[in-house]
Amino acid sequence: MKAIVVEKPGTVLLKEVEKPEPPAGFVRVKVKSAAICATDLEVIDGNIPANYPLIPGHEWSGIVDSVGSAEDEAWIGKRVIGSNDVVCLKCDACRSGNWRYCSEFEEIGFRRNGAYAEYVIVPAYGLCELPGQVSFDHGALCEPLGVALGTLEKAGAKFGDTLMIMGAGSIGLCMLAAAKAMGIRRIVVCASTGKRLEEARNLGACATIETEKEDVVEVMKGLHPGGSDVVIDATGIESCIQNCLKIARKGGTVALAGYGRGKTMSIRMDDIHINNLRVVGAGNNWNMHKKAVSYMAEGLIDIESFVSKKLNLEEFEEGLAMVRSRPKGFIKAVFQF
Repeated sequence: MKAIVVEKPGTVLLKEVEKPEPPAGFVRVKVKSAAICATDLEVIDGNIPANYPLIPGHEWSGIVDSVGSAEDEAWIGKRVIGSNDVVCLKCDACRSGNWRYCSEFEEIGFRRNGAYAEYVIVPAYGLCELPGQVSFDHGALCEPLGVALGTLEKAGAKFGDTLMIMGAGSIGLCMLAAAKAMGIRRIVVCASTGKRLEEARNLGACATIETEKEDVVEVMKGLHPGGSDVVIDATGIESCIQNCLKIARKGGTVALAGYGRGKTMSIRMDDIHINNLRVVGAGNNWNMHKKAVSYMAEGLIDIESFVSKKLNLEEFEEGLAMVRSRPKGFIKAVFQF
């Protein structure tokens, strides 16, 4: 089969590799759509630990064509999305549903081969059927939407809250779409440039702030007098996190959903201590793919417009370059099979 392989950090090739066979408890999915995530670039660049050589890709949808166990045969031929979490299912963390805390945790696209290929092996226990009214492209976006839903849940965001989102990448925009569906109000989206802020307004943001041109803390005083109930950082950038701590209301919540690339950062502790802020880490999607696809199927969330560029595997260099440069209006590049 054809696959995009990261031989080592910085070396990416399109190759013919052996079609994988699913072991017991796993299925083989014929990939129909695989989206490129900015996190995949971190794998390609060697900034995230990975098992090289590796096929990246953790945002996918497809059709089950083979199973490793007889009890999973009912999945054959079904349109699916699924969890990327490979876990033991036996430990206390797994039994409580916190798969990412499993001591044996591995993730497809990072420690195990992912979906930049014609076929991918995934665990049967994490599968979710993709309804016919949800396209494969839309289904592949259940993973970033799941991250957004998980972050909002972790933050305790609820109907009627005010929300500020720092970052207008795919995760930040998914936060916006999910928050709108949940009845969160007066949502403000901030980004360093205006490249994606038009999409934020199209999705229903009440206001947007281009932080390279405006003082975000001062502007937010007018938009959310007294501070925001919930503030989400989807950038992982030190200065953005510092501003988020200043924007939250007294007793409010700041959720940190951006990847910090291993950097040590400085914060003003009194912004948290004096204002009694609740600061939470939000680094995964907590098995939210079923909820994500149900929101899509019921028409509560439509983020298919996020697909800015459709590619085949032979065009992978163009897709990766677009994700790096993020031209105006670009959100997602998707491999289609």
